[in-house]
Amino acid sequence: YAKRFEIRQEKSEPIIEAFIKYVDEEIPKALPKSPLGQALAYTQKLLPSFGIFLTDGSLEIDNNASERAIKAFVIGRKNWVLHNTSRGASASATIYSVIETAKANGLAVEKYLVYLIDVLSNLEDKDKNKDTLLKHMPWSEQLLANVFLQNPDIHNSKN
Repeated sequence: YAKRFEIRQEKSEPIIEAFIKYVDEEIPKALPKSPLGQALAYTQKLLPSFGIFLTDGSLEIDNNASERAIKAFVIGRKNWVLHNTSRGASASATIYSVIETAKANGLAVEKYLVYLIDVLSNLEDKDKNKDTLLKHMPWSEQLLANVFLQNPDIHNSKN
């Protein structure tokens, strides 16, 4: 992250500064209702957070990973119009969240879901607490090795 931070300071910061200067110089010249004027006004509102990726090398420059994660959910939205209750919609959102979090943590989703359902269905009421649940979350260090993807290039360093 330190190297990425240095590179961003060297290469990206001058570009961002030049872009901000361009917007500040051009906005008074553009007609406010023109497409350019509207684009510049919109851009000017975003400028305060525009260069946030320059402040920390661990920040991603874009949100492509999160966009890809929710793509299936967005595409399936039309199919879920059939949810008759808010509980059904909430259940779908919960399972989607679990699935996408499992993917992000390098788990084989089907194996993890089978594992999770098996574990949770066998818990006694007295064992249903936050600490027990945390042991079985997708990021837990205590998960069984067989729920991870086999290709080490796909998942993170947990395996």
